[in-house]
Amino acid sequence: MSSVEDIIKKLRERARPDQVDGMSRYGMAAEGRLGVSVPDMRKIAKENGKDHRLALALWKTGIPEARIVAAMIAEPEKLTEEQMEDWVKDINSWDVCDQVCMNLFEKTPLAWKKIREWAERDEEFVKRAAFALIACLAWHDKKAGDKQFMELIPVIQRGATDERNFVKKAVSWALRNIGKRNPNLNMIAINAARDIQHMDSRAARWIASTAIRELESEAVQRRLKRRRN
Repeated sequence: MSSVEDIIKKLRERARPDQVDGMSRYGMAAEGRLGVSVPDMRKIAKENGKDHRLALALWKTGIPEARIVAAMIAEPEKLTEEQMEDWVKDINSWDVCDQVCMNLFEKTPLAWKKIREWAERDEEFVKRAAFALIACLAWHDKKAGDKQFMELIPVIQRGATDERNFVKKAVSWALRNIGKRNPNLNMIAINAARDIQHMDSRAARWIASTAIRELESEAVQRRLKRRRN
């Protein structure tokens, strides 16, 4: 059984400190970062296997890569609402936010509840987590019905006026992923984007334009047509 020290050692062996400045330029928090690629983190997690206790201990190190590995090895069925709240409050970088949502938070039924709660919170990465979760669920949850995503459109519209970069990009991601799910949701997402376009907000106009451009694109429409057929 691996220990925290074992995982940190593996991360340090794969670390590229020379990459940290570049990561920082892409908006990733540099503090404590080792410079390990996501494929390498995924490999370490796969070699280790699921271990919720180890995940909790890795999270406490505060090292961004260790926290991403923690999300990869945590056991979704053991995830509690208290743990979700503790972890989301600690997040200070968009990549950690998105990886935690993608590898862990989206895999619990609590995700749908947390979307609505976190979307109303003011903390930047808590709010980003809400919209990252929408994007992840729209991408991966094949069992969810259209109605579940339609009910999140007002949540997206309320979030569209947040001018903070990491929030507005997640709002756009959420709307675009809903619109790429199937032809019905594509039409709904495009109509929502057109409504957002009329809001008195630079962020809203940017979100709307990026969503409409992608969702009406030939590539997306071609994929949706194949699914319809």
